[in-house]
Amino acid sequence: MKRQWKFIVVLVLGAIGLITDNVLHIPGIAEVLFDIAGVYVSISLAREMFGDLKEGHWGIDVLALIAIISMMITRDYWAEWMILVMSTGGESLEEYATGQANRELRALLDKNPQVASKLVDGKVVEVKVDDLQIGDQVLIKPGQQVPVDGTIIEGSSTFDQSSLTGESVPVDKTVGDDLMSGSLNGETAVTMEVKKLAKDSEYQTIVELVKSSAAQPAKFVKMADRYAVPFTIISLIIGITAWVTTGNFTRFAEVMVVASPCPLLIAAPVALVAGMSSMSKHHIIVKSGPTLEQLAKAKTFAFDKTGTLTQNQLVIQDVLPENGFDKETIQSYAASLEQQSDHIIAKSLVQGTDKNLIQAVSNLQESTGNGVSGTVDGKYVMVGKLSYVAPDANVNKAKTTAVYVSVDGKYAGCITFKDQLRPETPQTLARLRKQGAKHIMMLTGDNKDVAQEIAGVDDVRAGLLPAQKIEAIKNVAPENRPVVMTGDGINDAPSLTAADVGIAMGAKGASAASESADAVIMVNDLSKINDAVAIAKHTMKVAEIDVITAIVVVIILELVAFTGLIPAFWGAVLQEVVDMITICLALLAKTEPKNPKQTGL
Repeated sequence: MKRQWKFIVVLVLGAIGLITDNVLHIPGIAEVLFDIAGVYVSISLAREMFGDLKEGHWGIDVLALIAIISMMITRDYWAEWMILVMSTGGESLEEYATGQANRELRALLDKNPQVASKLVDGKVVEVKVDDLQIGDQVLIKPGQQVPVDGTIIEGSSTFDQSSLTGESVPVDKTVGDDLMSGSLNGETAVTMEVKKLAKDSEYQTIVELVKSSAAQPAKFVKMADRYAVPFTIISLIIGITAWVTTGNFTRFAEVMVVASPCPLLIAAPVALVAGMSSMSKHHIIVKSGPTLEQLAKAKTFAFDKTGTLTQNQLVIQDVLPENGFDKETIQSYAASLEQQSDHIIAKSLVQGTDKNLIQAVSNLQESTGNGVSGTVDGKYVMVGKLSYVAPDANVNKAKTTAVYVSVDGKYAGCITFKDQLRPETPQTLARLRKQGAKHIMMLTGDNKDVAQEIAGVDDVRAGLLPAQKIEAIKNVAPENRPVVMTGDGINDAPSLTAADVGIAMGAKGASAASESADAVIMVNDLSKINDAVAIAKHTMKVAEIDVITAIVVVIILELVAFTGLIPAFWGAVLQEVVDMITICLALLAKTEPKNPKQTGL
């Protein structure tokens, strides 16, 4: 807003100058007003330029500063006013374009639930979402957003979860089903019980990530640095040559007017913010502009296994009975004992067993961290670790996840499990190669035999502790960098920080990973990695083409100004046209990538 006010003030001064000069015929007022504005804008530009120099890169505002001072020296005050319009107008256009590009991010913040309908003694009381406590009952009316995460205790309805999960079709929910904050209720009121505080709920987690993203503006230094110095030198050479060959300082000033660096300064930041907005539309939150630069150039992609390349949902791989036992009996006894457990292996075993095989259990006992025991069909059954169920049995431990079973004190066999590969994993890895990935790694704490089952990975590192994952990332050769690390759990947070780009898979239940990451995929879909890379490549391509186009057009205008064919006033007008074209080109970063080299399709 500050930039827009500067622009408005310059326009008002121009109107005053026009009236005093041409209507009231009072000379000198416009000239004084424009000089005051020129000094103010010059000081502002100088401060920004020295600030850039302190940060270690060239302050390209020097050309705009020279142009304003040149017009003040030549006393062409209407041209001076036009340059001020160009300079402040360019900043305002950038601010407006950034706002337009950032609409998807703002939309998330605007939809953040603020008020909830709490039930107190059977009456509805409107309260702030932040005041809700775990166990409170909340009425969700038709068309209302779910304020916090909870569970339905009365009623059933359909809920639109598209802003959270990307699902285009509303999902049916009834008593006992979980509700995510931010989802939109359909046509029927339901009552839910609060399960998480507002600060810990799904939608609020996303909002915090968006705020973090908005707080880190799309700084774009490297490309500007790459072109700033040669562009400044070329422009000064053309201007000084025009001055020397004609002996007229005005010719130098005319070249400097069209040599304004505004297109170079505007193009890249606007393109980056547009790219970040496009990421948000695809359910990917990117926290800073430089992340897009790194993603576009990434050559190595490292992945955690469990929950990232796989679904973190175990399925029964095999039932291996000992002599005297059969597979069905072993599975029946084990599933019967485990039916009341919340452990992931127990749940997977019960879900993978025919319900007709699950029997009643008596005398059920649990040994924490070891397993369970009880009586099934008159038999004393133990299920769990080998050291618990049959410590003296002479058998080799399974090379994969397994539970062991003993019946009446005799070792009866084991049931092995495997983690299911995400259905999108093979295509995701194949697309990454088409998108330019040179090296694909898997860094996992799982054992090597299990890890080797994942196809499409060049380099499998198994049995790693978090510190060893970090070491693996740091040891990637310079020619194979930047490195992108993707993970989903708390144990992945350190390695996400160590990578050039850390990507967290989904914010749900992975807050530590999300906080450590440079980008967060908000839906449970690994192929969003491909979308992220495609958008990053597309954004950087748009930015580079835009910058180069702007520089070429400006240098052509400088050469024309060299001949004296462009007066200073019209040179400033043309420069403003170039600014507008630059911004329009930069906003193309919001369009969908279609180049196969970018998309991998």
